[in-house]
Amino acid sequence: MSGAEETIQALREALRFSPENMPLRKHLAETLLNAGRAEDAEREYREALAGEPDNLDLKLGLARAFDRQGKSSHALVIVEELAKRFDSPPRAALLYARLLANSGDLANAAAQYRKAVEADPSLADSELALRLDLRPSGAPSNSFEDSLSEEVDGRVRQSWDDPGGEAGVEIERPVVAFKDVGGMEASKEEIRIKIILPLSHPELYKAYGKTAGGGILLYGPPGCGKTHLARATAGEIHAGFLSVGISDILDMWIGNSEKNLHMLFEQARANKPCVLFFDEVDALAARRSDLRGSSGARQLVNQFLAETDGLEGSNDGILILAATNAPWHLDSAFRRPGRFDRILFIPPPDLAARASILRILCRDKPTKDIDFEHLAKKTEHFSGADLKAVVDVAIEDKLREALKSGVPKPLSTKDLAASASTLRPSTREWFSTARNYALYLNQDGSYDDVRKYLKM
Repeated sequence: MSGAEETIQALREALRFSPENMPLRKHLAETLLNAGRAEDAEREYREALAGEPDNLDLKLGLARAFDRQGKSSHALVIVEELAKRFDSPPRAALLYARLLANSGDLANAAAQYRKAVEADPSLADSELALRLDLRPSGAPSNSFEDSLSEEVDGRVRQSWDDPGGEAGVEIERPVVAFKDVGGMEASKEEIRIKIILPLSHPELYKAYGKTAGGGILLYGPPGCGKTHLARATAGEIHAGFLSVGISDILDMWIGNSEKNLHMLFEQARANKPCVLFFDEVDALAARRSDLRGSSGARQLVNQFLAETDGLEGSNDGILILAATNAPWHLDSAFRRPGRFDRILFIPPPDLAARASILRILCRDKPTKDIDFEHLAKKTEHFSGADLKAVVDVAIEDKLREALKSGVPKPLSTKDLAASASTLRPSTREWFSTARNYALYLNQDGSYDDVRKYLKM
C-alpha cells in the first residue's frame, strides 16, 4: 500500500469515529484529489458541503473535482458564482481562467488570470499566461504592436500607460462587435452609415464630399446597452476605443479640465480610426443657461464645442459617441450639424431583441430546452440590464438547489420565468420623466421617437 493510500485509510478511519468533523473530511477530499481519485473526492466535498454549504474552499474543491473528471460545465457553474464574491479565493479565479480558456473565451480568461495573480503572485502559471498571450512587464515581445496590447475583460487594451495621452485614459481594442449586441438594428444601421461604410468605401464617400467621423448622441433609459453599443462599434471596425468618464476630465484647478479634455481629443486624433465615447455626457455638456454661477463649467462646455468642431479636418476618422439618460439637460449647441448631428433613441429591447439578449446571456451556461421567445413575452419593458438580472437570479437559485442536493442541474425556461416574475423593469421611472418632455418640450421633434415608443 502506497503512502497516499495509507493516509486515505487513516483519514477514513478517523472520520468513522468523527463523521461531523468537516475539516477532517475536507482534508480527506483534498488528499483524494491529489491522489488522482477525483470521483471519490467529489463525494467527500459534497458530504462536507452538506454540513457547511457556505464554505468557499469546499465549493472550490468541488469545482476542482468536477474539472478533473472533465465535467467542465459543472465546474463553471460554481466558479462563475465564486467570481462574483469579493472574498472569493484567488485559486477560484485561476481555475475560472483555465476553464474559460478551454472553452475558447480567451478575453475573459485573461481577466480572471490577472485577477488571480494580482491577489496571489505565487499562482502565476507561465504555460497558461503564454496561452493567453499575457506577459509580465519587462518581458520580451514579438513586435512593438504586441508590446502595446493585451486583452482584458473582453477587449484589447492598447497600453497600460499610453504615451499619446497625458490625460491617462487607456485606448482599448474591443473584441466585441455588433453580433454581440442583441437588437438595436436601427441604431446599428445609423452607425454603419456614419462611420463603418465611410471607412470601407472611402472613394465613394469622398466623391460626395463625405468624410468618416462625426458625432452620435445615444439617449434612453439606463441599462439598455448604450455603452455596450459604443464599444461594439469600435470592435466592428477594429478601431481604438477611448471611454471617457467625468473623473477623467474634471479638475479642481482652473483650466485643467479644459486641458484634460483637449488631451483626450488629441489622443484620439493620434490613434485614428478611433471611437471617442463620453458616458453621462450631460454632466460635461450641460446647458450654459443653467450654469450662471459657474464660469468654469461654461468654459468647459465651450472647450467641448470647439473640440467637436475640430480644425481643418482634424476630427476626420474619429467617431464621437456620447450617451446620456437626460438629453434635456444637454446644451442645444451640441445638436448643431457637424457635432452630435445624429441623435438616436435607445429604447428597451423589443420582443425579438429580448430573445436575442437572453440567448447571448445564457451562452456558455448549462441550459436545457429554453424557450427564449416565451421568456421575451414575459419580460416586456425590461432593459438589457434587467434581463441580465433575470439570468443572475435564476443562476443563484439554481446554485442553492445544487448545493443542497449536490447535483448541479441546467437552467430551464421555468427557472428563468420564475426569476423574471420576481423583478420589475427599471425603465418605468425614466419614461415617466421622458413623457413630460415629449409632451411639452418637443417643438423641434427631438423626442418624437419617445412619443412613438409610448404610443402617444
